[in-house]
Amino acid sequence: MAKYHSSSEAETKLIAGNLAKTTKGRIFALTGELGAGKTIFAQGFAKGLGITEKIISPTFVLIRQHKIPDTGKTFYHLDLYRLDDTTNFKELGLEEIWSDPNNIVLIEWAEKIKKLPKGTVKISIQKEGTNGRNIIIHNS
Repeated sequence: MAKYHSSSEAETKLIAGNLAKTTKGRIFALTGELGAGKTIFAQGFAKGLGITEKIISPTFVLIRQHKIPDTGKTFYHLDLYRLDDTTNFKELGLEEIWSDPNNIVLIEWAEKIKKLPKGTVKISIQKEGTNGRNIIIHNS
């Protein structure tokens, strides 16, 4: 487990970017209350992968994909906020996405998935005060 403290969006993006550059993980499960900074984390993570296009939350489309430059890999950014307990995640094709070794998957509101794949890196973002965030990373 690693714990980081961020006092700004820029620091959160830096922490996420460093994780993207150094981890061997492929599936990342983000949890945290509304406004905790999950999308900010996703933006920094994508930048750490070398993605230069704008990263916006896929809240209404559920899944966005971005090519990772010079790798042949794809970054999948998922936001499950709008889904509920009755959602059939198999129908969304998540197993197909995360089973492909050429995909890196970051899931916002990952707690909505009852069973995440083995090896998923779990990241909890907790608000602290007005601008502070505690970012806790659990490698499974």
